[in-house]
Amino acid sequence: MMLKNPATKYAAFPPVRLDDRQWPGRAITRAPIWMSTDLRDGNQALFEPMNGERKMRMFKRLTAIGVKEIEVAFPSASQTDFDFVRKLIEGGHIPNDVTIEALAPAREDLIHRTFEALRGVRRAIVHVYNATSRPFREIVFGMDRPEVIDLAVSAVRLVRRFCEDHPETEWVLEYSPETFTATELDFALEICNEVSEAWGATPERKIILNLPTTVEVTTPNVYADQIEWMHRHLARRDASILSLHPHNDRGTAVAAAELGLMAGADRVEGCLFGNGERTGNVDLVTLALNLYTQGIWPELDFSDINAVARDYEHCTQLPIHPRHPYVGDLVFTAFSGSHQDAIKKGFAHQRADATWTLPYLPIDPADLGRSYESVIRINSQSGKGGISYLLETEYGIAMPRRLQVEFSGVVQRHTDESGGEMEAADIWAIFSQTYLASERPIRYLRHQLFEKGAQQGIRLTVEKDGEPHTLTGAGNGPIDAAVHALSILGIAVQVRSYEEKSMGKGEDAKACAFMEVMLSDSERECYGVGMDTNIVTASIRALLSGVDRLLESRQESSEAQPVSLAG
Repeated sequence: MMLKNPATKYAAFPPVRLDDRQWPGRAITRAPIWMSTDLRDGNQALFEPMNGERKMRMFKRLTAIGVKEIEVAFPSASQTDFDFVRKLIEGGHIPNDVTIEALAPAREDLIHRTFEALRGVRRAIVHVYNATSRPFREIVFGMDRPEVIDLAVSAVRLVRRFCEDHPETEWVLEYSPETFTATELDFALEICNEVSEAWGATPERKIILNLPTTVEVTTPNVYADQIEWMHRHLARRDASILSLHPHNDRGTAVAAAELGLMAGADRVEGCLFGNGERTGNVDLVTLALNLYTQGIWPELDFSDINAVARDYEHCTQLPIHPRHPYVGDLVFTAFSGSHQDAIKKGFAHQRADATWTLPYLPIDPADLGRSYESVIRINSQSGKGGISYLLETEYGIAMPRRLQVEFSGVVQRHTDESGGEMEAADIWAIFSQTYLASERPIRYLRHQLFEKGAQQGIRLTVEKDGEPHTLTGAGNGPIDAAVHALSILGIAVQVRSYEEKSMGKGEDAKACAFMEVMLSDSERECYGVGMDTNIVTASIRALLSGVDRLLESRQESSEAQPVSLAG
């Protein structure tokens, strides 16, 4: 079944008349005021709401990362929420620099219950709301505009009276015209101005005016236009904190929040990792780290992002998607060969004191407490860059480029057969079996060097077909001498290239020799690798490794030749 023509069912949201809009030319230069709704909006969205232990763990995690305003409950909605607020206050769990917030609908009995829950708190935000858009006015509540305004103003006056009755607490009012983005702007402005006046907002006693995308109904630029229009027209803008509460129904909550800040907002409400009703609240982690990657301190500490993720998953019982920005298990992981190659070169080029410019990685994983070990992982899509990166970082083997190409083909055959992912230990096992295995046609036993006039002589003992052979040769150095010694076995080999690298430091250091060889009667080249604490021994082992691989390849080719049947 195909989708029907949407023009017959859905109406496009009208644009805002703001011909001289300023927000497109602005940039975010500082962090907003952050307000977490994890314990209220996020908690309401769970299959199984948090119990007291999980709510407390989430609260402590939020304060640890630096959130200063936390909407901790809807205390009039359930005894669990009410009791949690009391526990926070009576147990002394609220840090002095943290303000808790409680939500209350614009109803007298629910407001009264909310103040009961907040009794004795040092400082608190009381968050009052009512829906203001036409569908809610006409369909849900059966109210006209003046009645909706009266509902909001009456609730604010009641809140103000309760606040005056409890002067021991520093009270802040937050008002949300719920469904703001679907509300006519002139009416949203009117009700916000009336509420501000009823509260008696001043620059010293500001009101928080929270303008939510209760349901995301249009593109982020229209939301930014709405915020800038309100920012310009509010009667008491200097007595207001303009707040954003984006939801993610269209998948653009992060963009809406960023553009809303550019349009003049001061504050953002959201949840860790985008939890919340329907498709979620805006993701505070993504927003904060987006600022961080632009050189702006977000005032939230995600230097141990794994711990934050563990607490979140424990408290919400929700998994974090493996491709979630910044924190997903795979966001710092490259499987693609071209990505791996660029990342490997980027790590080699990046200086510790330089601006971060690593290909494909917009943030240094180490800043989030993530290791580099997971950056490159190997599957059938991977290439030489990723494979060589893992061997170098995990095992200290810095392969020459031509060996990278050769070995990537070996790994590719394994991944094609297995169809799965390979870890560094798997790559090392394949490398060892390919280049370092002791069970070979010709196995190194020992050698002795001696002088033979102007040349270097060698007495090389190897095992072939289970029998030891002592071979003698001479040349312009140990490797050339070993090549001549092998000719006694009828093996004519040429060395095409040679490199050696050090592995490790101090007494445990080893030499790793890489030798590209070919048989004189063949055009096929391949690498051999040898390791030993002695560089000459490592070189001889590399020579024999290459020769063995060529002989094995020749044997396999011979066995694969088709048999001709005489007619």
